[in-house]
Amino acid sequence: KSGAADLGGFPHFMLKEIFEQPQALRDTMRGRLVLDEGTVRFGGLKSFEERLRSLDAVTLVGMGTAGFTWLAGEYAIEELAGIPTKREVASEFAFRRSAQSKQGCLIAVSQSGETADTLNAIREAKRRGMLTLGIVNVTGSSIAREVDAGIYNHVGPETAVASTKASVSQVLLQMMFALYLARMRGLSKSEGQTLIKEMQKLPTYAEKILASAGDIKRLAKKYKKTENFFCLGRKYNVSSALEGALKLKECSYIHVEGGNIAELKHGPISLIDKNFPSIVIAPKDSMYEKNKSSIQEIKARKGLVIAITTEGNKELAKIADTVLYIPKTLEMLTPILAFIPMQLFAYYLAVERGNDVDKPRNLAKSVTVE
Repeated sequence: KSGAADLGGFPHFMLKEIFEQPQALRDTMRGRLVLDEGTVRFGGLKSFEERLRSLDAVTLVGMGTAGFTWLAGEYAIEELAGIPTKREVASEFAFRRSAQSKQGCLIAVSQSGETADTLNAIREAKRRGMLTLGIVNVTGSSIAREVDAGIYNHVGPETAVASTKASVSQVLLQMMFALYLARMRGLSKSEGQTLIKEMQKLPTYAEKILASAGDIKRLAKKYKKTENFFCLGRKYNVSSALEGALKLKECSYIHVEGGNIAELKHGPISLIDKNFPSIVIAPKDSMYEKNKSSIQEIKARKGLVIAITTEGNKELAKIADTVLYIPKTLEMLTPILAFIPMQLFAYYLAVERGNDVDKPRNLAKSVTVE
């Protein structure tokens, strides 16, 4: 069978693509980071630099994973570049009569470049006179052809239906794009250089997380009969929480609710009991203390907690049932690392439960119908 050769010794494409992520992150950055100037170079955007310099609003659209990665991008563009930014589910963009400025731009994210809902959003944005940009993995795809300008992921083909290497690349490209805009608008060269130096460490950090795959595999054995999970985070890591929840749903067919942990006490905490565990993404960042008190609230209600936190943080080991560690990085880059343990957990749970990991039931790699 020809597929076996392409698997390169891995049992499934999903696991192979999870392990390709250090290289995918390197390929995403290759030739684009300009350390001496503390900025980013995107060849495809060169002829639009004047328009991008005067942007007064950014609208981000995507579906599924692409839609979740944009939650991190939304924060980064506002925080670094100071441009009002909002994320829209691509399918709803055409039906929102929100004030769209001609100085605004629409950025469409899609792994396949064929997502029907996202294509429709691009066409609608063009009718409204907006600049349209794309973040796409597949060269020559419909979205790549329709947008005014684009940025390619360069991570190579992704075969498994559940996106892994393309999604970490999408987050990284959004952080790079935020930096690119910010340097046009007064972010200092040294701040840009600090961010670039941290970006350059991400592939090594990803390798470090992948080295702990065995621990996550054992964790999956422990939770394989669980039928409900929460997957929760704050700020940049609401993106990770939604993406982690999606991966678990797609691969393991377990019911998972992903979202902002601050919402928990506004209703959903009623679901917590000993059979409803929570995965909480709680790195040592500006949200850490808030996340820690939410974990304590879950524990007080007999809920099990798997915490994902920064290496060296021993405090959560005393509170949570299990702690998974990611290397220390800048707050806005943490989702790139937090995605990885959750991808592994979803993969190993799916294997434990006997599911078809690469082609989960009812799903297609690119959704070309509305």
